[in-house]
Amino acid sequence: MTPECSATIFSVSNLPAAIKYYVDTLGFSIDFEYGAIAGLKYGNVLLQLSGPNLIGNRKATGEGNMYIFCDEVDAYFQHIAAKGALVIVEPNDREYGMRDFAIKDADGNILAFGTEAVGK
Repeated sequence: MTPECSATIFSVSNLPAAIKYYVDTLGFSIDFEYGAIAGLKYGNVLLQLSGPNLIGNRKATGEGNMYIFCDEVDAYFQHIAAKGALVIVEPNDREYGMRDFAIKDADGNILAFGTEAVGK
């Protein structure tokens, strides 16, 4: 078996509103919608949103975390902040060698975006 990719699953309280935030504010595109689940993608990053009506969904809403490695961290931050992204940590060089920032969605799921800090 050779893994090819993965998709993080976030539980959300309002699936249509969450899709709108991830697409319109963060730049994801819709890969699929099936009942109470939506698959989103941004480049090679896959994310699934699980709405409250999903049978068997036992995950707590808003407790997801995801770290996305990317380039152009500062430009992307400026772009999504201007569109109303819910910023919780501004971009900065970190002691662990990354330059990153973090945002959240309306339910509290956290996404951090980072790249290797210059000079590391």
